[in-house]
Amino acid sequence: MITGDVWFWFLAGLATLLVGSSKGGLPLVGMLAVPIVALQISPVVAAGLLLPIYIVSDVYGLWLYRKSYDLRNIKIIVPAAAIGIVIGWATVSITSDDLVKLLVGIIGLVYCADVVMKARRTIAPRPADLPRGIFWGSIAGFTSFVSHSGAPPYQMYVLPQRLEKMVYAGTSTIVFAIINLLKLPPYWFLGQINVGSLRVAAILAPIAITGAFLGYRLTKVLPEKIFFRIVEVALFLVSLKLVYDGIIGLWGAP
Repeated sequence: MITGDVWFWFLAGLATLLVGSSKGGLPLVGMLAVPIVALQISPVVAAGLLLPIYIVSDVYGLWLYRKSYDLRNIKIIVPAAAIGIVIGWATVSITSDDLVKLLVGIIGLVYCADVVMKARRTIAPRPADLPRGIFWGSIAGFTSFVSHSGAPPYQMYVLPQRLEKMVYAGTSTIVFAIINLLKLPPYWFLGQINVGSLRVAAILAPIAITGAFLGYRLTKVLPEKIFFRIVEVALFLVSLKLVYDGIIGLWGAP
């Protein structure tokens, strides 16, 4: 880890701000954090460095959304995500990060295409249900474990429910706060988190808290329709980048 490099600290600070913003109510922007830090260090090291920052931001996010959440979704998604995390831990030696990026990106693009096709029709909100929740929750847990990219599978399940925006943001924050805590022991045992990375995370923590506050304020002031449109556009852009990164990683640059 190049902790004496100015470029490293700039990228790490930007990534930390995005992580904090994601905990303030904009979960998709946090997915950009690992790719940003990975411009300077290994993606695996970047994921380990950022997990404690996610957890610090989660504490503030939990306080911000302590009254805004959907308990049924949390009860369904969290156990399913735990299954996905166990699978990710068990298969870490044979799992390709690039393949996961490609699959996660495709999931996000499929959802965005579905949104566009349904835009001209009035479709009733789809309530939370156990089969879909277990399926998408386990995928979210797996992809979150591998590369902190659990948001697209999570969106596939939650966005069709059309939750009120603050409830949606609070549910997302609480779900991923629990997922991040569940990832902590395996990350430690795999060596992705160590004393050195914890020192760096401690230095960056104030930036994460600032980002969480900014994300929360932005979530509150944005009209609901614009808020979800931004989430969907962000999902499309992030998914597009994940597909590109996955293809380049698996088959090499053209």
